[in-house]
Amino acid sequence: MSLRQRQKIQKVPWEIGWGEPSAIGRYGKCAKMIVGVISDTHGRLSTAAEQALAGVDHILHAGDIDGPGVLDALAAIAPASAVRGNMDHGSWADALFLADMVTLNGVVIYLLHNLDSLDIDPVAAGVSVVISGHTHQAHIQRIQNVLYLNPGSASHGRYGSPASIARLDISPDRLHPEIIVLDS
Repeated sequence: MSLRQRQKIQKVPWEIGWGEPSAIGRYGKCAKMIVGVISDTHGRLSTAAEQALAGVDHILHAGDIDGPGVLDALAAIAPASAVRGNMDHGSWADALFLADMVTLNGVVIYLLHNLDSLDIDPVAAGVSVVISGHTHQAHIQRIQNVLYLNPGSASHGRYGSPASIARLDISPDRLHPEIIVLDS
């Protein structure tokens, strides 16, 4: 059975355009960039999560990493950016920001752990995507042309939600998010 057959994929039926981006990230602009989005690993990166992230161009981790080993494993897959969650403690976690602004393929992304801690106006700040975790429930929403993406928990969902990650395809004219449910 192929990886694609083992994973249930939730395709989101909409895409958003964001106009001409004002900044170019370290990757510049390319035809398409695939970003893996993960959160709430809680010290463990499952084989299913590693396989789902294979082939991405960059990984964004929205906190509750619970140990530097997860960051090392992610960095072996692709360049990774991460923020500190409420469960991240110790000297390794002190090096992480509580929130970070990352520009990938010309798209400005605001990364934080808990959406309730959002301390900026994304529209005024020129942010196209806000990525958060914490709830262990995957969620995709568009508000005022800003994409809000929570990949759920890569370790375990809550309230009946399965373990999941997300992929964000960034092209010059669209953002395409999808939730990938991980096999237990």
